[in-house]
Amino acid sequence: MRPLFDHEKLEVYRASLAFVEWLKPVLQKLPKSLSVSNQLDRASTSIPLNIAEGNGKFTGADRCRFFDIARGSALESAAALDVLVAKQRCAQEEVAVGKERLRGIVSMLVGLIRSNSDYRLHEGASE
Repeated sequence: MRPLFDHEKLEVYRASLAFVEWLKPVLQKLPKSLSVSNQLDRASTSIPLNIAEGNGKFTGADRCRFFDIARGSALESAAALDVLVAKQRCAQEEVAVGKERLRGIVSMLVGLIRSNSDYRLHEGASE
């Protein structure tokens, strides 16, 4: 299907949706009463939502703010997967694929933040 919005063209947006899809069976096997389950669902959902919102902003600073929130949500999701392992709700091998997906998402978001920030203007500037 042809993308209707600019954020749908972003590889990181598509990767974040793929992570949400990957996570679905993991969340389904967890009891709803487990607080980390709800937290992981919210954090993983926050990733594509903030990417989409940030990509629609007009200034680099606004875009970076939302991309940084998405990055934080990806890191939070990775930590929640670690908590599931620590609570013996998932095996380390089971969450490894998800954590690798999140590593890629974080890496792409860092690239977007760098490309949309003015940090390059200060590189090599004399003190």
